[in-house]
Amino acid sequence: MSTIPITTRGAEKLKEELHRLKHVERPAVVQAIAEARAQGDLSENAEYDAAKDKQGFIEGRIAEIEGKLSAAQIIHPADLDAGGRVVFGSTIEMEIEATGDVVTYQIVGDDEADLKHGLISISSPIARALIGKEAGDVASVQAPGGVRNYEIIEVRYI
Repeated sequence: MSTIPITTRGAEKLKEELHRLKHVERPAVVQAIAEARAQGDLSENAEYDAAKDKQGFIEGRIAEIEGKLSAAQIIHPADLDAGGRVVFGSTIEMEIEATGDVVTYQIVGDDEADLKHGLISISSPIARALIGKEAGDVASVQAPGGVRNYEIIEVRYI
């Protein structure tokens, strides 16, 4: 299995979710199954079916998170020394050439991406166009509305 890049913050969020699933959600669903069993006939017991479905989801998510964490390569952006180049974990301030708007994005793992918070996935078209570029370079990205050009203003490792 290949490694999955993830930032320190992303790994912590996954660990928190795993802890919540194992120590809060799992015991709650086990209790719900026990209560539904106590009601008698399981063949027509909607509460039992719902609890079993939820248990299946929780167990699947636990396995998924454990797999991701075992394959994770945790990258600390502050420890990077990429000589000013855009790499995984870097924060990029850039200007959209068509509008003059300035945007700031951090390149993160697929599970961490959240455009509203300025976190873009390493596998996104814009991140792929930015990788390896430096301040002053222009990155061209094929967007649904046509090609967009971004001029990199600053690259930070925070």
